[in-house]
Amino acid sequence: MKGVVAYPEQLAERYRALQLWKGQSIPDWFEELAARFSNRTALVDGERRVSYAELARRARAVARGLSLAGVRALDRVVLQLPNGLELVETLLGSMRAGAIPVLALPAHRRVELEAFCRRAGAVGLVMPERHAGVDLLTTARELRAACAELRSIWLASSGEPPPGFQRLSALGEAGADAGEAAPGVSASEVALLQLSGGSTGVPKLIPRTHDDYLYSVRASAELCALDADSRFLAMLPMTHNFTLSSPGWLGVFHAGGTVLCADGLLPGRLLELLSRERITIAAAVPSLARALVEAAPRLLPDRKLEGLLLQVGGAKLDRKLARAVLEVLGCRLQQVFGMAEGLVNYTRLDAPAAVVMETQGRPLSPYDELRVVDPDDPAASPLPSGAVGELQTRGPYTIRGYFDDLAGQTRHFTADGFYRTGDLVRRTADGDLIVEGRIGERILRGGEKIAPDEVEAHLREHPSVRDAAVVGVDDEYLGQRSHAFISVVNGAALPTTAELRAFLRARGLAAFKLPDAVQALAELPRTKIGKTDKQALQKSAAPR
Repeated sequence: MKGVVAYPEQLAERYRALQLWKGQSIPDWFEELAARFSNRTALVDGERRVSYAELARRARAVARGLSLAGVRALDRVVLQLPNGLELVETLLGSMRAGAIPVLALPAHRRVELEAFCRRAGAVGLVMPERHAGVDLLTTARELRAACAELRSIWLASSGEPPPGFQRLSALGEAGADAGEAAPGVSASEVALLQLSGGSTGVPKLIPRTHDDYLYSVRASAELCALDADSRFLAMLPMTHNFTLSSPGWLGVFHAGGTVLCADGLLPGRLLELLSRERITIAAAVPSLARALVEAAPRLLPDRKLEGLLLQVGGAKLDRKLARAVLEVLGCRLQQVFGMAEGLVNYTRLDAPAAVVMETQGRPLSPYDELRVVDPDDPAASPLPSGAVGELQTRGPYTIRGYFDDLAGQTRHFTADGFYRTGDLVRRTADGDLIVEGRIGERILRGGEKIAPDEVEAHLREHPSVRDAAVVGVDDEYLGQRSHAFISVVNGAALPTTAELRAFLRARGLAAFKLPDAVQALAELPRTKIGKTDKQALQKSAAPR
């Protein structure tokens, strides 16, 4: 496909010979699951319960509807739908039609959606008419006017659609009685376009093939010991790579389990579902895990979530919160450190508690290749265990280039095919990774380098600090100074800057790492997927 950097053929042949890549497309894989688990419940969306066989039938109808609407093989269609049946059947159906879904998040708005449509050359867009109380119809009209290639916009709403738009349900209705029109889908072709998780600018598009993505799904489902009794609560957006494939709802489908959809629910309601529905696995970002921990004593005083494996990823989980998850929720914990570009690391289910609380795990696959290098001298030899450097990786499910971004190839990938993650990590002697931050977030203060993650972890250990973030702010004399933002535990007194600096000094932190300023906020700002929004914090840093 034009605009995609393919795996070198020699490597591709090796992955096929090892049976990592099985030559099966995602649509064919799901048809196989539907035959094997036919009458089992695949998905629960509110009062709707859908079997594997019914979900496959609905996906086929969507595929035929798209084909009748003129969507052809390798056409790109942007999907922006909240968690639910419509999202799942449209995602599976678009791939079955040979189209390539571009997986936007429900929180994205016109600027991001227009960029995705333009970069992907999208011919179609599927979006809600309204979500989280926001009327998106104006956005849809603006996108139609701005994107010349965007021929069709399907709205996830009931009733008669506004002039110039179509209802999403009309796709399935149109395709329900039509003959099979889906083309054969090659496993080596691009299956979907994910979004990069970078903290600056509009995300880049990540091309994942059927072969590489399914390998990640199958291996993740096995590592997490999923089976037909697994019950997954989708609390994060289902188009996010974490919720989709690590092992996510695709991994649960692979095992024949059941996926329950949650969209925009408050922590109390999520705790109720986790307990009442006997959820065995769920994925959360640290901010959501913290909200569950804080709500649990009031809402689950006598019931703990012993049967739950709570995965936490998307940002680094500090030891204090990790300990609280284990003690307050009473569930098992698994740290997940991954990226939509490929590599996923997990703490193992049999790992000691210290490893689960203090590390971000090790690679999913024995065929993942990792090296840690000096970001200021990347041509030098890889660093030894314990040294902090940039993580670089390549392997059977890590991309070789962003979509239609040849100009940025050398910036993001090495000449020998390693992806430059931009993550600062160190490896333990046992091979587990500890994330120390992002290269772009390093603070250079008076010639000394500060990793914000390290300082943040120490700040969170203060009994009055609920959450913390440290950013660099330009300074005439030091180059940069460090500015800490904190939120305080309910009912706790606000510690002064001097008190916090003394606390950090007592913990053995070097003097140059102590925050130059501390600012309290009721809540730290979040990005669309729940990470701390450090760009917003840098802009709001109060002058000294």
